[in-house]
Amino acid sequence: MHQDDRHLLSSSFGTAAAAYAEHRPDYAQAAVRWALEHAPGPRVLDLGAGTGKLTATLLALGAEVVAVEPDPAMLTELRRALPEVRALPGSAEAVPLADASVDAVLAGNAMHWFDMDIAGPEIARVLAPAGVLAGLWNVMDDQVDWVAGLASVSGSAAIGPRDTPVSWRAETADMHRPKSGAPARFRAPEQDEFPHGQRRTADSLVATLATRAGMLVMPEQEQQAAQRRIRAYLADRPETASGEFTLPMRTCVLRVRRP
Repeated sequence: MHQDDRHLLSSSFGTAAAAYAEHRPDYAQAAVRWALEHAPGPRVLDLGAGTGKLTATLLALGAEVVAVEPDPAMLTELRRALPEVRALPGSAEAVPLADASVDAVLAGNAMHWFDMDIAGPEIARVLAPAGVLAGLWNVMDDQVDWVAGLASVSGSAAIGPRDTPVSWRAETADMHRPKSGAPARFRAPEQDEFPHGQRRTADSLVATLATRAGMLVMPEQEQQAAQRRIRAYLADRPETASGEFTLPMRTCVLRVRRP
């Protein structure tokens, strides 16, 4: 992805911060436990923390969390939802923490926005020796027939290559490496995935998909057309036509360790 495109997409979320906070899913606790399995201590940085979806899961698991988020609107939502958390403005490329001050750095649906040529050394700097870096992504389980149909109807702006289990592994396997070809600051990656789900209605699922970066940067007419297609599809499927249903998902994790 070109740097200008990355900036445009990654900076789009602030316009929908309240909707993001309301509609985006949390993370499977089993996935977060696996991400932290080899961390040398309890201090965790949630990097690119957004509105605090991953932060809340980390708190529930007893971690000592500090959150860093570059977007002011997203940071406001995080502070409103989790006032007990130390939440700081900053980015993966400029982390406002001291050297070796955390035992793990986790990024929930955020690592793909990082410029690892700059962020890699920054993350390695704030990690303690043998500390863990992990990216987590909530993806839709397109092995379920109606979810596969939804992905086809929605298009890549709403459900992209990182958003389904089959393509997720290939898309993220080298996410921790600098794009310049410079040496990685971390050991060989490990990947795993964990069952998850989110209770939705047709309306709330459409609202969830509308918070995707690709949808947020669409011209309004195209956004509305995409949402109409999705609504029509959901209305036509017995699994989603009325009332609440569980959206089948998986929380997928890429984990690496600092030497």
